[in-house]
Amino acid sequence: MVLEGSISIALQKLDAGRRPPVTLVAGIVMLAALGNSSAQAAGTGNAGAGNAGTGDPARGARLYDERCSACHALDEDRIGPHHRGVVGRKAGAVAGYDYSAALAGANFIWTATSLDAWLADPQALVPGQRMEANVPDPQDRADLIAYLTTLKP
Repeated sequence: MVLEGSISIALQKLDAGRRPPVTLVAGIVMLAALGNSSAQAAGTGNAGAGNAGTGDPARGARLYDERCSACHALDEDRIGPHHRGVVGRKAGAVAGYDYSAALAGANFIWTATSLDAWLADPQALVPGQRMEANVPDPQDRADLIAYLTTLKP
């Protein structure tokens, strides 16, 4: 696949032994997620990867209560930052929340695509972040993202 070759070339150009900037790693992971979404639409690629497609916000609300509310709330910071208004917000930017250095230094906006990559594998998107949960099922991720999209600030 052309995208995989581009990612490989980008990684080879990094200086050996030097850690790549978080923004580069995040960009590579997001490009991979976008490539997998295109491949899925064509009927190829990794099943379950990069599916930020159509979701059910009502089911997403139930999943949020079941899977996310132990650490997150909509309007207050808890173990994790609050989620109201997360879609469209800069990653690591909730004022007063104590983010990991990795997430505080991330330079991307939470979109359906970046949230899909984050929920699938937070450590791959932002190495060094502290969230230990993930959502392996692509439909669950799509439903959660559809719900989060409804939560306007």
